[in-house]
Amino acid sequence: GVGMMECKKALVEANGDKTAAIKLLREAGMAIAAKRADRAAKQGIISAEVAADSQSGLMVEVNCETDFVSKNDNFKAFVAELARTARGLADNALAEAAKAKVDAKIAEIGENIVARRNIGYKVQGTGAIAAYVHLGGKLGVMVEVGCKNAASVQNPVVKALLADLTLHITAVNPACITRDQVPAETVQAEKDIYAKQVEGKPANIIDKIVVGKLEKFYGQICLVEQAFVKDQDKTVAAVLAEAGKAAGDEFTIRRFVRWQLGA
Repeated sequence: GVGMMECKKALVEANGDKTAAIKLLREAGMAIAAKRADRAAKQGIISAEVAADSQSGLMVEVNCETDFVSKNDNFKAFVAELARTARGLADNALAEAAKAKVDAKIAEIGENIVARRNIGYKVQGTGAIAAYVHLGGKLGVMVEVGCKNAASVQNPVVKALLADLTLHITAVNPACITRDQVPAETVQAEKDIYAKQVEGKPANIIDKIVVGKLEKFYGQICLVEQAFVKDQDKTVAAVLAEAGKAAGDEFTIRRFVRWQLGA
């Protein structure tokens, strides 16, 4: 959201260091957002599938050159075939395992294809896995939720919770689950920026402002502290607690992955 000349000035001041230039712009209050989603540089499809018992799931990304090919039924069927190939594979092992299939498909359609990445989840203990693909394969999310009672996995409350969580992660794009997962250097860098933004104020005022801004920062990037996408008056943590009360169980988010095509 910053003008070209401001960007140029910051880059000159930072001797071409992009990260340092962004920090300078933020300290000056000219950058509104701390993070901006990358636009996909490649075409293709993200595909995800979850077992019927919700105990395992996988996600793959297969790239091609043009949007025209990515929307073709032949390519979609090929991606589904590669997803089946990915079952049981180690993460990011699909490219090597499917090399012969990919080479044959390239020869068939005359366009470059890359089996870019794959990831698989298996429930760790008691819980369930859910996945969601958005925008015709442009975004993909997979999440694992833990619980105490195995019977809860089939509870409609839990199924609704899983669907809501994948929708939320797709829309809001959290960086981590809880604040203790934020690297210490990231927290310190944020504190330094906030302090710079209010330079010249009394020390006690600066401390209060920095603490307040840091709390807001956590609320933006930490999944359980984010405002729930379907009800901004609740946090995701509150949604988990409500579902737990309704199902007579206790739910935690163990892990999640969110892919954007080409990012």
